[in-house]
Amino acid sequence: MRKCLIIFGLFLSVHADGQALQKLSLAEAYDLSQKNYPAVKQKDLVKQTAAISVENLQKGFLPQFSLSGQATYQSDVTKVPVSLPGLSIESPSKDQYKLVADVSQLIYDGGMTKEQKVLQQLNATVEDQKVEVELYKLRERINQLYLSILYLDEQLKQVDLVKADIQTGIKRVEAQVQNGVAFKSNLNMLKAELLKTEQRSIEVKASKKGLVDAMSLFIGHELDEHLQLERPVSDAVIVNEIVRPELKLYREQQKFIGQQEKLITAKNLPKASLFAQGGYGRPGLNMLLNDFDFFYIGGIRLNWSLGGLYTKKKEKEQVNINKKMVEVQKETFLLNTNSLLKQQKAEIDKLQKLVTSDNEIISLRKSVTDAAKAQLENGVITANDFLKEVNAEDQARQTLITHQVQLLQAQINYQTILGK
Repeated sequence: MRKCLIIFGLFLSVHADGQALQKLSLAEAYDLSQKNYPAVKQKDLVKQTAAISVENLQKGFLPQFSLSGQATYQSDVTKVPVSLPGLSIESPSKDQYKLVADVSQLIYDGGMTKEQKVLQQLNATVEDQKVEVELYKLRERINQLYLSILYLDEQLKQVDLVKADIQTGIKRVEAQVQNGVAFKSNLNMLKAELLKTEQRSIEVKASKKGLVDAMSLFIGHELDEHLQLERPVSDAVIVNEIVRPELKLYREQQKFIGQQEKLITAKNLPKASLFAQGGYGRPGLNMLLNDFDFFYIGGIRLNWSLGGLYTKKKEKEQVNINKKMVEVQKETFLLNTNSLLKQQKAEIDKLQKLVTSDNEIISLRKSVTDAAKAQLENGVITANDFLKEVNAEDQARQTLITHQVQLLQAQINYQTILGK
């Protein structure tokens, strides 16, 4: 459902003629960046590799053919030292020849092929999850770009407010200059400050364009220069279970290691197969017939290699050590993650208090600025005094913007660290 909403949102964000995206949400940025990130191609490669490996393993139960031949000359041959009247037993020739075709059919391999197929599938799951971990880390970069653009958007709004205040002052001072109750230098001071504010707007817009272009690269879609970002609504910070992809990776690694233990058992079990051999040579199976002849032999073959029993115990100990290593990695990850969550929680609490204080300061500064406007109109204060109050309110609002974006970033970071 979430993916459907994202796709629907993207459809609404793009004009029918294929123009650049004009609207974007954080969830859409996550989804598009992961689809566009080069590492995502590894997922298909992992699936293809696993499929090939499993298919090759399955072919181990197909009939196996081999063809061999030899020509030999030996220094002596078997002779029958019996001499009877009318009976002659010919000794084999010292040059002997043999061409043999062998076919065998595995009927039982101790479950080794089955366990190897499961192992390959688990390995593919582990590799796939490693890609998921790498893709999740991309969120940190998207968060940084997204919030930076939001911050600059708020800065532009604040610049417009300052320009409006200065323009109001200019209109009032112009009237005073025309009436001869104010110096033109006061008017010029306000106009110079307006130009500085417009320069500030140019700088902010240029910075935003650079960030928008960078975001465009990450998501693989062209973004409009006047891109509008949806302000994320972060969930309230409560104690939540960590659901990061790293935890799933540790679980899959444990399964993979556990499967290795089953494979150790399977490879030390006996194997059985059917076989048949057929050939042509001199001598054949009848060693007393010194002529070229066809021959064949068939039966069942049992093979049990006992050499693995020497190392079986140590191999299983190594498997248990590997399991413990993964468990230690998991515990270390959880410790570091919980530590980061506590830091972000403290940061959120601090910024919430600062935002509340900023709003109070702005309320007071705005009342002072409003009073300064009336005083400027009545000629009680100079343009310089008026600008001081305007700039003081501007600084207070900029501080609020900074704290609001920092608070939003801390809340998003908290959810990102949790894996939400």
